Amino acid sequence: MIASGLPQDWIFGLAGGLMIGFAAALLLLANGRILGASGLLGGVVDGTGHGNLGERLAFLGGLIGVPALIVLARGAPSTHISHDLPLLVVAGLLVGLGTRLANGCTSGHGVCGMSRFSIRSIAASAVYVGAGIVTFYLAHRLLGVI
Repeated sequence: MIASGLPQDWIFGLAGGLMIGFAAALLLLANGRILGASGLLGGVVDGTGHGNLGERLAFLGGLIGVPALIVLARGAPSTHISHDLPLLVVAGLLVGLGTRLANGCTSGHGVCGMSRFSIRSIAASAVYVGAGIVTFYLAHRLLGVI
């Protein structure tokens, strides 16, 4: 618990959400582009983002580097993430596949698309949240892996 009475993870979630929202607004205002992390990464991997490769690499470097620096400075936070490495790898690959199939991820559809009242983004967000709920239920209750 922190001084304000709110649990620390709520404050971290709020701060993270504010930073994502600020980054999305800044990219849209400065470059006229929608922030979608999977699209930025996908353009680096498949070579379609060569026109703005520096921008993409800077974003991805910050996405990986800032949390790494925080872990070095403060230590890793305790989480409830599974310690089953193969499960985490498969989950990450499935998330990556899903973001490519949906033409976007939570930052593209959930943050930017829904804030612009995009029907496609609202539908995509409803589907991936629903799929996450079903997947968690199956993995936790039936398989006992989470």
